[in-house]
Amino acid sequence: MSDVEEEVMKVVPVRREVAVDVRELRKEFRRKDVGRRRGKRTRVALDGVTFTMERGETVAILGQNGSGKSTLVRLLSTLLLPDGGSARIFGHDAVSESRAVRRLVNRVSVEASFFKKMSAAENLGYAARYYGMTARQTKDEIPAILGRVGFPADRRNEPMENLSRGMQQKVALARALLTSPVLLLLDEPTTGLDPRSKLEVQEFIREIRSLHDSTILLCTHDLDEAEALAERVGILDRGALLALEPADDLKRRYGCGTLEEAFFAATGRAFEAEEDEDDDREVFA
Repeated sequence: MSDVEEEVMKVVPVRREVAVDVRELRKEFRRKDVGRRRGKRTRVALDGVTFTMERGETVAILGQNGSGKSTLVRLLSTLLLPDGGSARIFGHDAVSESRAVRRLVNRVSVEASFFKKMSAAENLGYAARYYGMTARQTKDEIPAILGRVGFPADRRNEPMENLSRGMQQKVALARALLTSPVLLLLDEPTTGLDPRSKLEVQEFIREIRSLHDSTILLCTHDLDEAEALAERVGILDRGALLALEPADDLKRRYGCGTLEEAFFAATGRAFEAEEDEDDDREVFA
């Protein structure tokens, strides 16, 4: 390579593969009104959201409850169908190529979904089979991963319904690491956890990214968590993506010293929890 070519490489950034490409994504929920005024009420959960993510990037989406964060995650993981726009995961359309997308994505939500009568080890084994892994491959891997997330060895065969939320979240993250997701969708992964478990989960998220070159979309209302884990931070408010850029750039854009102040400047509201996002919260199967 010549000296000129070397200088050009220093100036021109190397573009990574596009992992997530969202264009004008829209989702509405229709609910029946009760009382005198009968009929259906429409609420826009996502209103023309557009953004891209590069492979290996971590992006955090900040928003209050009801902002559309969980709806975005469900659309990208093919659990919901959009009412408009498109979403492509590594080139695969989330609607017409949903099977291919599911093989690339793993989701960890605030209400992690498991088979409640089965143990942590059994749930991980089921997930492994879905992703094409054999029992021989996971025999030693499952205990090792559960150990890495701090899950007690003497509770691995206990039904999931007997475990605390913190324990369940650790199993959900272990499941994500076990299947080596190309895209990891995290919907409030540390909500309800004690401070120690929260730090352990955050460190585990960093580990997943470094070990597997995973692309991570983190939806959260934890400002410190977003700033600590993500390369870019977005503000989602009432279904609209108002900004998406590095945290320091967000602060400069709004002339603020903290992310909380930037959120207030962007939305005109304090960063506090509001209404529930939608009625289809995850439940145990």
